[in-house]
Parts: sequence; C-alpha cells; structure tokens
Amino acid sequence: MAKSIREISFTALDFESAGERPNEAGVPIQIGIASMQDLIPLPDTFYRSYLHTPRPVTWSAQKIHGITDADLKNAPELLSLWPEIKQRLEGRWIVAHGAGTEKRYLRAFPMHGFGPWVDTLTLSRKILPGRPSYALSDLAGELSLEVQAHAMLPDFGWHEALSDALASLLLLRKLIELSGIADHSAEVLLH
Repeated sequence: MAKSIREISFTALDFESAGERPNEAGVPIQIGIASMQDLIPLPDTFYRSYLHTPRPVTWSAQKIHGITDADLKNAPELLSLWPEIKQRLEGRWIVAHGAGTEKRYLRAFPMHGFGPWVDTLTLSRKILPGRPSYALSDLAGELSLEVQAHAMLPDFGWHEALSDALASLLLLRKLIELSGIADHSAEVLLH
C-alpha cells in the first residue's frame, strides 16, 4: 500500500548562487538542507555550508544574499560534500521551491537518484491560484510562516540557503494542511 503524505520523510534543499553571467550558468556558493518527519520540521537535521568556487560572486548576487568572496575563502567544494549530501537526501522526498535550480546543481553528482521531487512553486500555483506573486518570501508572508521559521531557526533570513529550505518545508506543510490531503497517497503531490 502506498504511503500517505503524513508518512513521508521530506527533505528540502536550497542553493544560493554566485550569480549568472552572460553565456554562463550560475555556480552554487551555499547549500541548505532541512528535513521533516510526520509533517514536523526537525531542527537537528538542519545543515548549511558555504561552497568554494573559483569564480567571483557577482555584485548583484551579493546584494541579494549578502554572500561575498571572503565568505567562501575556506569553504569546501560541492563535490567534497557528496557523503554528507547523500546521507541527508537519500531515500527521502526532495522539496524545493522552483526545483529546477536545485536539480541543475545536483548534476554535479551524476546518477544520484534523489527524489521524488516536490516543487512547492508548482504546488502553490495549483493550491493557491491567482496570487500576484509566488515568490517563496511572498507566500510565506501571506501564510504567516516567518514566525514559525524564526522560532526554529533564530538567524532565519531570506536568500540564505538553510532559511529558504526551511521555508519550503513550512510552505509544503501549510499547502498540505490547506488542501486537507495529509492522509492521501503521497503520489498526489507529484501530479
């Protein structure tokens, strides 16, 4: 029998990037991971790390997330975090707001097999149609999720990888609550 949504182990993933340059994809400079079991976020699973990149952080990216080249000076490379990332993501449903970006950065680990993926951006558009904005921060503000986030993560701040991962989990939980589907088959989140 298929598991209900309530029974699924969810892990949210978020990356911050060095910023896009013409003809170049952005490179990740911070990773944040947070898990939820029985629809309850678990602070002891919270993980964040800066990521080393030889490419400088663009001025516009620094303005968004506040991460500078100095912050990355002694940071590990993404590939060196494979054991940590694998342990935290393997066997769990992966949550991200606009999952395409996170999937793209995980291509550094070919054939990782993580998933299934739940995109809270797509889910929000289905469950909360007609919103003027589906930005994670706007939805979290509208649904009063920031207070919960600050209670679990005192240094919570937008465009910080762990904070955004936690906000994605809280948004997923709220969407499940609003739609009354916690006891439905988890497969419903994929359609």
